[in-house]
Amino acid sequence: MNTIAPPDETEFAKYYVTYISQVPDGDIRRTLETQETDTLQLLRGISEERSLHKYAAGKWTIREVVSHINDTERMFVFRAMWFARGFDSALPSFDQEIAIRGAAADGRSLASHVEEFRAVRAGTVTLFRNLPDEAWTRRGVASGNPFTVRALAYIAAGHLAHHVRLLRERYL
Repeated sequence: MNTIAPPDETEFAKYYVTYISQVPDGDIRRTLETQETDTLQLLRGISEERSLHKYAAGKWTIREVVSHINDTERMFVFRAMWFARGFDSALPSFDQEIAIRGAAADGRSLASHVEEFRAVRAGTVTLFRNLPDEAWTRRGVASGNPFTVRALAYIAAGHLAHHVRLLRERYL
């Protein structure tokens, strides 16, 4: 299995450097696996009561943050699968505010969100672990922006790293 190098700036919209810059050096598949273990440990240490906490008015609860992580990972990984399999039609935008309103995240237990994260990330790891080498550099358009499959793997990892950092710094 070849190591997957980080994407270059032609493989994603500039906005996403915020996430990609948070991914450590090393093979992205291993990073995705390690993140799963570390994130599960963090999330399982939060009480159900604490999971309804918001660090400021107008911000999401911890349950909403985890719901957002799950939805967004599904979306990034769907895009990666779409492009990896050779589909060339552009994909629509994703509005996180619409998604979070539709999720009713605070009506579910944190434990259910954590189990969902485990399942979603397991699917992510499996997809990326089994991609053929040539699929990593396939390109597509989503939300009007260009992406490679490789960039989407890094964005998924970086998005999680970003929100885990915010959970530690602002919520816990």
